[in-house]
Amino acid sequence: MNTQLSTRLMQESDFSTLGKIYVDVYEHFDVGERWDVESAVSLIRYWYERQPDLAFVAEIDSIIVGAFIAGVKPWWDGNHLVDGELFVSPAHQSSGVGTQLSITLYETALEKYKVVSFDTYTFKNTEFPLKWYESQGFEVNSEWVLIAGDVKQAVRYLTAKQDH
Repeated sequence: MNTQLSTRLMQESDFSTLGKIYVDVYEHFDVGERWDVESAVSLIRYWYERQPDLAFVAEIDSIIVGAFIAGVKPWWDGNHLVDGELFVSPAHQSSGVGTQLSITLYETALEKYKVVSFDTYTFKNTEFPLKWYESQGFEVNSEWVLIAGDVKQAVRYLTAKQDH
């Protein structure tokens, strides 16, 4: 069977389908994040509104199977392609969809924004997608660490510290 893979700019009408795919990906890989369609669509909408010209979907035979969305951030050494979300339906993993989405997004970011780097986060305790990014020449940056936490707890800590 001959299938046709293509990429195009994302449209708002794609959000619901993409939200369902996003949930399917996280359920399939079970990395501990529990997304629902509503929260996934909110995330996709956030990225789309932030940088609609760097929001791409992949289609196989005109059926949406994944997306790659990222933003551009000015930095001391030039523009960086940052964060974003790359996700492909579990049924279409390892079929070149993620690679084609990456090529489309990277080439567009290079041409439009002259990006010099792609900075993102991925799971360190799972082989995929870390090894996939490394296969593209990306490296784990040992100089940076993700800081994350409960904001309410931080406010309590800072307020208590301030009161002493």
